[in-house]
Amino acid sequence: MKSRLVTKLAGVLPTAARLKRALALVADEKFQDAFPLLARLAREGVPEAQYQVGRCYLRAAGVPPNKAEALQWLEQAARQGHTEAQYTLASLAAQGGLEVNDGLFGRVAAPGGAALPPDFVKAAFWAEQAGSKSPAAQALLAYILTSGPAEMRDLARASELYRASAEAGSAQGHLGVAMGLLGDEQKVAWDQARPHLDRAAEADLPLAHYLLGLGFERGAWGDPDLAAATAAYGRAAAGGARPGMARYGLALLQGRGVPCDPVTGETWLRRAALAGDAEAASLVGDIYAKGGDLPPNYAEAAIWFRVAAELGYAPAARALGLLYLTGTGVGNNPEEAAMWFRKAAKAGDQDAMARLANMALRGNIGEEDRIRTREWFEQAARDGDLVAAFNFGVCLAEGVGIARNETEALEWLRRAAEKVVSAQYWLGRLIAEGRGQVADPVLGRQWLQRAADAGMADAQVAVAEMMVNGRGGSRDHATALALFRKAAETGHVGGAFGVGAMLGGGHDVPEARDEALEWFMRAAQKKHAHAQMMVGRYLGYGVTGRTDVPEALIWLRKARAQGVVEADQDILLLSQTPSG
Repeated sequence: MKSRLVTKLAGVLPTAARLKRALALVADEKFQDAFPLLARLAREGVPEAQYQVGRCYLRAAGVPPNKAEALQWLEQAARQGHTEAQYTLASLAAQGGLEVNDGLFGRVAAPGGAALPPDFVKAAFWAEQAGSKSPAAQALLAYILTSGPAEMRDLARASELYRASAEAGSAQGHLGVAMGLLGDEQKVAWDQARPHLDRAAEADLPLAHYLLGLGFERGAWGDPDLAAATAAYGRAAAGGARPGMARYGLALLQGRGVPCDPVTGETWLRRAALAGDAEAASLVGDIYAKGGDLPPNYAEAAIWFRVAAELGYAPAARALGLLYLTGTGVGNNPEEAAMWFRKAAKAGDQDAMARLANMALRGNIGEEDRIRTREWFEQAARDGDLVAAFNFGVCLAEGVGIARNETEALEWLRRAAEKVVSAQYWLGRLIAEGRGQVADPVLGRQWLQRAADAGMADAQVAVAEMMVNGRGGSRDHATALALFRKAAETGHVGGAFGVGAMLGGGHDVPEARDEALEWFMRAAQKKHAHAQMMVGRYLGYGVTGRTDVPEALIWLRKARAQGVVEADQDILLLSQTPSG
């Protein structure tokens, strides 16, 4: 009651006294009492009151939030030369009134208010007006000249403004100088930037905390310090810096410099993702896809992968493509899968390129998509992309989206083979088989060997097969068995069959039929037709001392269903036995 009476009586005081009283109430955060005084003074044309009314509407202090009213009063104050109002208008215009701070400046948007689109022209106008009196406005203008539209950029003037702002004691100026120094990512730049980052961090600018975190994590000022980095990321996240949220969430998730806290870590990653951080969204998708204490939730993973993919993050586009390809968490949709693989591939994701090529080769996408995929590979190949050159070569070799041309395929595969392992394998196959040129098993084996040495399982199996029969070089059954084993241990079905075949007898390696059956069974379970026949024969005729005719017939019939006609005689013979 006493406060309201004082406020009412203040209405008859001189303007200066009334303003002083109103500002004292603002300082005491008594906004309900301050606002009527400020509103009356604002209507009388007092610039400071107009500025304070605008701030009240922005901050929902004593009145409901109203961005339109805020801008109207701020502009009235700014046109009368009020420096803080000019700076606030410039900051609002530059940021678009965003709630999350990714730039140099603090939050200024009304809680829950609709975000305004950035208006760099208006921002530059008001920053220029305030710049002569406000170091913060100088830093803001420098930010606009650095990060605004291309036609407005002036890096030389921006650097001068940042330094002038810093010399005048502006935290934003110090941060701008530091960001300019860190552009070249050299250690000396980190050393020079550190004092500026410390000054900006003392003012609690979130981006300064984030950059300090990066410096600590990278060991810019000594040994890497994950604890200090994570603490800095936490301060950046608390201040609303989107990259700080993402780094802090990841640190908590992985226990980097702090105890592992997956729940809080995921919460920060979600906040970063919802603020538009593509990598954070993808990490949230990974969390749901992998599961943990709870089973994986692929439907939820797909939602987050889509968020990240639509923001242009290639690994998320590839992950989303895989979900559509396998029908996991979403409907099985090869066309949708191909679209996301294509987006990832265009961004340089080589795994997505390979999956897209495999889909085209296997006919998992329609002819129109096969043509579009081939055209994309061709264009990228002609632009010098060696992975695309490999994929285009395969399209030519197999007639995917284009007429088969094995001679031209060889040319593209040769271009890619110096650096692309898969191209070495395909080039070796075509040369050895005489596709596009006269067969040359020796040269073909050499290319296949290069791919095998690089660890490619398909190439290891191909070289091993050539070593077994001495094609393209000497026979070497011991090395062939070792290559088959290497491939088999990666899950390669042909490698598993090869180990079984060699251990089954008739080769220059010790016979081990029990182990041979184990390897045949591994391959048979992955639908290798000849392995299924061999399992049937081993079990049907007791090759290892164990006989199981009913199971043998099951495997033999599976082999026959896949077109292995040699199984017919075995099925006939075993069906006539008492147990058959």
